Amino acid sequence: METPGAPVRTPGAGMVPLPLGEVLRVADEYERGGRFDDAKRLLDHILAADPKEPNALHLAGIVTFRLGDPQRALDLMQRSLLYGIDTPLYLRNICEVYRVLGRHDEALETGRRAIALAPADPLCLQNLAIIHFHRLELDAALDCANAALRLDPGLPGAHFARAEALLLRGDWADGWEEYEWRFRIRGAAPLIPPAAMPPAAMQQWDGRSLPDKTLLLIADQGFGDVVQFCRYIPWAAQRCPQIAIICAKEMSPLLRQQHPRLALIEHWNDCPPYAAFCALSGLPRLHGTRPNNVPSATRYLRADPGRSAVWRERLDRLAPPGYRRVGLVWAGRSEHNNDRNRSTALATFAPLAMLPGIALVSLQKGPATAQAGNYFGRAPLINIGAEVADYEDTMAILDCLDIVVTVDTSVGHLAGAMDRPAAIMLPRTPDWRWLLERADSPWYTSVRLFRQSISRQWDEPVAAIAAHLKRQFETA
Repeated sequence: METPGAPVRTPGAGMVPLPLGEVLRVADEYERGGRFDDAKRLLDHILAADPKEPNALHLAGIVTFRLGDPQRALDLMQRSLLYGIDTPLYLRNICEVYRVLGRHDEALETGRRAIALAPADPLCLQNLAIIHFHRLELDAALDCANAALRLDPGLPGAHFARAEALLLRGDWADGWEEYEWRFRIRGAAPLIPPAAMPPAAMQQWDGRSLPDKTLLLIADQGFGDVVQFCRYIPWAAQRCPQIAIICAKEMSPLLRQQHPRLALIEHWNDCPPYAAFCALSGLPRLHGTRPNNVPSATRYLRADPGRSAVWRERLDRLAPPGYRRVGLVWAGRSEHNNDRNRSTALATFAPLAMLPGIALVSLQKGPATAQAGNYFGRAPLINIGAEVADYEDTMAILDCLDIVVTVDTSVGHLAGAMDRPAAIMLPRTPDWRWLLERADSPWYTSVRLFRQSISRQWDEPVAAIAAHLKRQFETA
């Protein structure tokens, strides 16, 4: 989302007096610098003096959005339009708030209003491409992104909009190329921190052999992405036997399974000299991955047998004898930019709790674990999330379950990478990796996908999972 420029204004013709304009400018700088509480304090001061000041209202909406209240943000932004400001920038921002709220029809209408005001503005077209993508209108999304790129060929957001649409519909040849623009989007975390940047002459790895030099792989993006893409490490090691990978500590045991001589690094200042670098998520492009040639679609991660034995003994004591064990994960990290669409609540799984002869095993971590205290379903709920110390524990528990039912989180990826049964619940607009319509995945043969047909409504996929489990357990 973009903030208004808020230049210093002079009195006259509806303009804000200079002192107020200066306060707006400082509030704008605070918002851009992430000092949201300071920006809010200044904007509250402006609006107390003039509740109809449109620039202050709109910027207050942006700050409120950043603070996690999109509905209140929308109210403020809409009020800004009532008082004489109707610009493509403001409409683009409002469009994004509609999108986050799941109000895609209104987002589309607002995006079209922005284009009507500025038909040659590539950002308006880029914005509309994103809205069409979330409406699963992929041809329209590509048309808008292509139109934006004709106006500005170097617009990163338009390239990334193309990437998501192409990858989601299975056009991975062009999709991977466009996916490389993800690091150039404004506000995106850099692949390598500025303080650790290699010499300008050093290029990203292009897939060629480096038999006597070190390749640095960077475990970028979320934990689920690292699980998904670590399958490419053996392929990279065939070309570059000396591999170092910088990753979060949590990922080290999983990555170690992919290459016994892998140098695992947690901090940039510990990196050894390297001849080339590459994002872990960039390896599918170099490999030439297509939906019909995904490597290691079966087991490439294994639980530690000792941990599995410990957890099996514990679950044997906690679960009724003979009961099927169904793992549950209902929420991901709240910081995830798509969490409103992918996460749900424990109560959503009520139809599963009605199935006879099953015990539910919660692997949920984080604040959402508190919901287990309000569970009153028919099936026993074994709440062990707080005891799960790391991903090695998670894998050991997955080894002891009949199936795990999860929203789109790293646990689903782990189950797939271990070739363990999993039912993954997907929002209506899924992440690109799950493609469209299909119930299976080229990434994981043991995973079955259950999709929403209506945004943010989980009744249908949960009912389908309950029916699937009933059939599976009755015939086993």
